[in-house]
Amino acid sequence: MAPLAALIAENARQIAKPSRKTIGPVIDAIAAAPGPQTQAFLEAWADKRLGRRKADGALFVLEKAGPDWRLIDPATGATAGTAPKDDIAQLRPNSGVRGLIASALVRFQLSDPDPARRGAALDALARTASAENLGPLRASLPGETDPELAARKARLERMLTLRFDPDPAARVAAIESFSGDLGLDVRAALNPLVATTRIAATAPPAGANIAAELVPGRDIDKAAAYALLVEAGLAPPRLSAADRRAALEAHVENGAVGGVPLADLDDEDARERAYAGLVSAGLARPAATAAEVDARLAAYRFFDIHAEADPAVTDAARATLDHIEMKVGAMQGLDLGLDALSLASIYFLAAIGLAITFGVMGVINMAHGEFIMMGAYTGYVVQQFVTDYTLSILIALPLAFGVTFAAGVAMERLVIRHLYNRPLETLLATFGISIALQQVAKNVFGTQARPLTAPGWLDGAWVMNDVVSISYIRIAIFVLALIFLGFFLWLMKRTRLGLEVRAVTQNPAMAASMGIKPDRINMLTFGLGSGIAGIAGVAIGLFAKVTSELGQDYIVQSFMTVVVGGVGNIWGTLAGAAMIGGLQKGIEWFNPSNTLAAQTYMIVFIIIFIQFRPRGIIALRGRAAGD
Repeated sequence: MAPLAALIAENARQIAKPSRKTIGPVIDAIAAAPGPQTQAFLEAWADKRLGRRKADGALFVLEKAGPDWRLIDPATGATAGTAPKDDIAQLRPNSGVRGLIASALVRFQLSDPDPARRGAALDALARTASAENLGPLRASLPGETDPELAARKARLERMLTLRFDPDPAARVAAIESFSGDLGLDVRAALNPLVATTRIAATAPPAGANIAAELVPGRDIDKAAAYALLVEAGLAPPRLSAADRRAALEAHVENGAVGGVPLADLDDEDARERAYAGLVSAGLARPAATAAEVDARLAAYRFFDIHAEADPAVTDAARATLDHIEMKVGAMQGLDLGLDALSLASIYFLAAIGLAITFGVMGVINMAHGEFIMMGAYTGYVVQQFVTDYTLSILIALPLAFGVTFAAGVAMERLVIRHLYNRPLETLLATFGISIALQQVAKNVFGTQARPLTAPGWLDGAWVMNDVVSISYIRIAIFVLALIFLGFFLWLMKRTRLGLEVRAVTQNPAMAASMGIKPDRINMLTFGLGSGIAGIAGVAIGLFAKVTSELGQDYIVQSFMTVVVGGVGNIWGTLAGAAMIGGLQKGIEWFNPSNTLAAQTYMIVFIIIFIQFRPRGIIALRGRAAGD
């Protein structure tokens, strides 16, 4: 009889009615049996394709054959005829047993011809690794042809080696190989190796891997040290003042307690004598005095003991974890920097239009946020007609510019041009327009948030490691911000419009005497700033809720960006966005649970900053500076 057949016959009862607590050795023995049918038998058992013939208790692998079962010999794979379903008891192992079978199957699946099954086996092994899996995993390494799976196997082999290999040198080498690896699974594997248990003893435990010896009052609080003694049954518990008072009050007899007159109980020593009298009379539980506590603490020594017995292993694990933690800190700093850069690009994109209208023209446009909102809604409307999200965004960007450019020109012609050099009236007028535009948006689109869906290729994030990642949408916005920076520099430095804008900014009267029309330049400049705000709205709408209040979330930050950076200077706007984005993320890092507090602290900082640099990081020269 083949070994597999012998094992099945010998353990038929346990296989038919398995218990998770006792079936483990049987599964391990079957998995170790030689022959090609071992894997098929375990897979059939796990898939509930195993049956027991009621007449004689024989086990078979089952296949459907019409109304009957086709019976297959589990040891040879040969067909053993058919049987009515009523004659066969189908075995249905519970989830715990199936988990044990799945663990045993891993050794076969690691060398399966199908790469998908090998990958699934590695996933299962990573979740439920054991010492028995280390040998089969190592045996499968030389024959692995898939480079990705080979790398995963090699990494998992090192993970199992550091946990289960009997050779300390091999474990240390595996631990050191992970130095600098930021994977969460690495830290999860190393932390148990440096975990400690705190004990009290009269002498260092023989053979123990001592992490540290603790001195009460220096390394460990005396109360905590004594509590450890009490927990270990090495000392009586201390008595709280409230418990002692309650015991004394409960046993007052004839003007005394425990043989001590009540008049003497205003003294601590007298109260302790009274309580000791109650203990000697059997009326109260024994409790340690302060002197007894000190004596007990002096009689014992306190140690932190590693659960891992080998000091070389714990030393290597500690050194590797320290190196990992140092690298994690550096990566967290990089991640924070990327977040700050991402936020700065959003603020820059939202503020670049305002830098033109407010910085160059000196117009306080409180409706700037509503141009951002109009751009976002333009993108939403385009997606109602163009279902290809990539194409819809490509259409929405220039269309949003056109819509908001036209709205900005209309606003400048109808309102703004009549209010130049009257900043208070301009502020009030644009604030009223802001409220009106919000109400129009509510009437047209409703109060619920509308979706502006990003293309599929912008889903997910660029992941550098388990610490550093940034979403593709944020990367796209950063690239868009760079494009607009380049566009603005080209426009202002290389085109006639830019030359005329700079001339009107520096000296409008002299520009007019040279044939430049300041009114036309103001109109185009205001329209340009509004159009850029519309494009910013499309970008922001990809990750923010598109509502009528969308612009209000960015108007304050936009003004702060322009003012802090330097009014009317694109490089100042860039510097202001970087400063505000970095400052906000830095404050949020110290207080991550309260972003509102971060914004509040940021505003306070900016108020202080402006006191020292009222003209911003990069000061403007020209008309706006004179204002």
